[in-house]
Amino acid sequence: MSEHTHNPLDDDALGRLAAVREAALAQLGKVIVGQEAILEHLLIALLVRGHVLLEGVPGVAKTLMVKALARVVAARSDRIQFTPDLMPADILGTQVFDLEQQRFHLVKGPIFTELCLADEINRAPARTQAALLQAMEERQVSIDGEHHPLGSLFMVCATQNPIESEGTYPLPEAQLDRFLLKLHVPYPTAAEEDRILERVHGGFDAHDLQSAGVEAALDAARIEAARELVVRVGVEPSLLRYVRQLVHATRASGWLLYGAGPRASINLLVCAKAVAGLRGRGFVTPDDVKFMARPVLRHRVVLQPEVEIDGVTADDVIERLLAEVEVPR
Repeated sequence: MSEHTHNPLDDDALGRLAAVREAALAQLGKVIVGQEAILEHLLIALLVRGHVLLEGVPGVAKTLMVKALARVVAARSDRIQFTPDLMPADILGTQVFDLEQQRFHLVKGPIFTELCLADEINRAPARTQAALLQAMEERQVSIDGEHHPLGSLFMVCATQNPIESEGTYPLPEAQLDRFLLKLHVPYPTAAEEDRILERVHGGFDAHDLQSAGVEAALDAARIEAARELVVRVGVEPSLLRYVRQLVHATRASGWLLYGAGPRASINLLVCAKAVAGLRGRGFVTPDDVKFMARPVLRHRVVLQPEVEIDGVTADDVIERLLAEVEVPR
């Protein structure tokens, strides 16, 4: 056990953490066919207080995933449809004058929720995207000089479509870095799509999660307890070095114009600890780090232009670095 772990997890604590994963994935599986890794990544982000950027073509259940997660964790959710004419006040809210009481009062915007779905975030201009920055980083918003805290479960799940560039505004690097994870939501396999069609034929309605039998398997108290346990997952010094070496390798790669910063190292570590805990282990393994490397790093590196022209992706480079960096034994 790591010297950095002062209060290691016992079997009972590990069992409670594993039960959180099992309960959440069982409920999510009632509406989402396949995509187990994506669903686990969403749960990990919630446990380490992170935000997620979901990228995928239309119709692969990105929105449904977030709505289902909100129901499973008994969280309030709200959706913001990003459009070119969306203003910061449409997200945060504004002060409105009450004629009867002769004073201003705050009309809160949709950011005042727990699971905030920012749909097609890249369709709004940079000024509006930036309205999310403080909320994502500080878990509070400032309106007319007043600070308004957001809840402990507050999490932004943003979506974007990778195939349409017309009428979109690429997310600035500063905002991309605020996302703990960038998840690529793939097409379902042929077998999974067959199951989806069978469910729909049997009467499944994605707009009626209650009829689908999705129940609140977790609540805020259980999530907070799980968060405290995740912090106690052990990490050997060799694994800490492995995390650092992977991130440093992005900065030295000739394939990349820019590598990942220290925030990536921190996020990779805390996510690996969450993976270990949710899978019933009190210590991190190299496989936990590898499982989280692409979601944590892919949006924090910038490819060399000539490499990108050749069709190489950030995931390709990360895969290569995972093969090159020595794995601790």
